[in-house]
Amino acid sequence: MESPRAMDLLRFATAGSVDDGKSTLIGRLLYDSKAIFTDQLEAVQATSAARGDEYTNLALLTDGLRAEREQGITIDVAYRYFATPRRKFIIADTPGHIQYTRNMVTGASTADLALILVDARKGLVEQSRRHAFLCSLLRVPHMVLCVNKMDLVDYSQEVFEKIADEFSCFAMKLEAPDLSVIPISALHGDNIVSRSENMPWYDGPSLLHHLEHVHIASDRNLVDVRFPVQFVIRPQSTVVQDYRGYAGQVASGVLKPGDEVMVLPSGFTTRIAGIDTADGPVDVAYPPMSVTIRLEDELDVSRGDLICRPNNQPSVAQDIEAMVCWMDETRPMSVGGKYAIKHTTRAARAVVRGLHYRLDVNTLHRDEAASGLSLNEIGRVKLRTTVPLLADDYRRNRTTGGFIVIDETTNRTVGAGMIVDAS
Repeated sequence: MESPRAMDLLRFATAGSVDDGKSTLIGRLLYDSKAIFTDQLEAVQATSAARGDEYTNLALLTDGLRAEREQGITIDVAYRYFATPRRKFIIADTPGHIQYTRNMVTGASTADLALILVDARKGLVEQSRRHAFLCSLLRVPHMVLCVNKMDLVDYSQEVFEKIADEFSCFAMKLEAPDLSVIPISALHGDNIVSRSENMPWYDGPSLLHHLEHVHIASDRNLVDVRFPVQFVIRPQSTVVQDYRGYAGQVASGVLKPGDEVMVLPSGFTTRIAGIDTADGPVDVAYPPMSVTIRLEDELDVSRGDLICRPNNQPSVAQDIEAMVCWMDETRPMSVGGKYAIKHTTRAARAVVRGLHYRLDVNTLHRDEAASGLSLNEIGRVKLRTTVPLLADDYRRNRTTGGFIVIDETTNRTVGAGMIVDAS
């Protein structure tokens, strides 16, 4: 039987400017962790030889997306998977172009760690700061700055330390709780899986060692019990009678049979009779487990309701202050605009009551004269919803503090929001 540690899952997002080496780095991780098939490697070797490359170009493993870019196809976040004996990984590979800020927001919103690449020859560029800010805005708990292409600066300790110091100074303005800086060469494999002999002055871990050992268990909120009800299960069966369960994913907190809980928005209290999963009953549920909760009393509970503790409740609010990243290229967000809101399992309609300021992601300057938000712009917005949201501040809970904005006429997702204040 696999140990719990072997089943541990780390989600991380890669970010960086164009040609900083993200494709090569991901290809190197996939190759060195033996997560690619022999025929894939042979195809890459053949393509590399045909192109006249003197080496196996591992960037080709992930560059199916690049062909899509050249054809003008919509770019989305590409998810890739690999595993080591110690941990499983999901990589969200986000595009580096400035016009794909919304894709960066999508990829980093569920990440445990953000991996930001910079080219050692160029140092920090505008995109490096932009991505670092977005990761802090999205409350990604861990950040790793990879100074890539160290082979092209003769593995210089001075170059590395200059970039590390500059980035650390910038990160101090942000809320970046855990920052690591690692010098690498994705092309040659320096400090990717094992420590590099070319940089004896670096005494930290390799990138894969850091990814395998970074502590993420304590990042999850195990204090505030939040269980948004996604589906009510009432099987019409002669075998199972009188079964009533509430299915969903544990957003935060720890739930056990016998615990006293409250159902919102009704405010009724009861106790948990049992917790079921696809593999049978369990004695405890915690994020991000998907479970079915049975209650001792028959209460009127439906999709969109939320189970919490009686003495630890989220805000029940219709007036929401939030940071919104606008994702629609055709219509800007404007004051007075009406939209649909999807928050946990709850749906509502909302009107934009005000725009406090638009944020310049590069300088962190607040433009208080702004009248709207265009594609990829971020601002602090005041919303009024038709039904109360059961919400927490995003800094406290990324699940109950986040929402998406939907254009009702096209049914397209046009914005992503992070709640700053709910009252």
